[in-house]
Amino acid sequence: MEKLDPTYDRYIKALTDISRAITSDLFIEDLLKLIVMVTAKVTGVEICSLWIVDEEEKPPKIRLKATQSISPDYIKDRDLDLDEGVVGWVVTHKKPLILKDVLKSQRFKEKEMAKKLGLVSMVGIPLKTKDEKVIGVLNCFTSEPHDFPDTQVNLLRAVANQSAIAIVNTELMVKTKVIQEELEARKKIEQAKELLMHNRKMTGNEAYGWIRKKSMDSRKSIREVAEAVILSSEIFNDESS
Repeated sequence: MEKLDPTYDRYIKALTDISRAITSDLFIEDLLKLIVMVTAKVTGVEICSLWIVDEEEKPPKIRLKATQSISPDYIKDRDLDLDEGVVGWVVTHKKPLILKDVLKSQRFKEKEMAKKLGLVSMVGIPLKTKDEKVIGVLNCFTSEPHDFPDTQVNLLRAVANQSAIAIVNTELMVKTKVIQEELEARKKIEQAKELLMHNRKMTGNEAYGWIRKKSMDSRKSIREVAEAVILSSEIFNDESS
């Protein structure tokens, strides 16, 4: 029977922290930063980073989105093709990749960076959603040769899966919030248009054009102008009653 890694309890604490993040109000950037910081802290690795697949790019790219490293050589803006480097391999093969020595691996492309930062071993873990879709990669580097035993890989896989859930949930919350705000803005604009059409005898197009012009002149959003029209109408009605 394999002996449990002494850091087991700390990994469970990390999973708990990330699970809390799933139901939090963190922005996606803060969430990703929390994940890498917690993972680096409990594993003691030199560098932990999160790469996320950007499907809005055509063709899709994998972008470095978060790391606890403060080294300029590592945190520079980077992106990879889906089949490029060790990160691309993890995304396309949908399984972990362990390298005992990154400098001896043909797949690892950033050897000069690794030499500068003293990076030796690494493990890449896919971030999988419930439908087995890979949305990113969790990378961990050590400064000493490290084997990454099964217990450690399995616990990192659990962290990665929890992270994937948290990321998807956060993105859904953001999208839902944006949609709700858009619908609310449309309601306000339609209400303001109706008031202008009634009070100033404008057509629908004229009313919208008036709101848009006021928005441009005042450098306020169309929603803010619409809300001002509604408020002024309410004040006028209160004073007239």
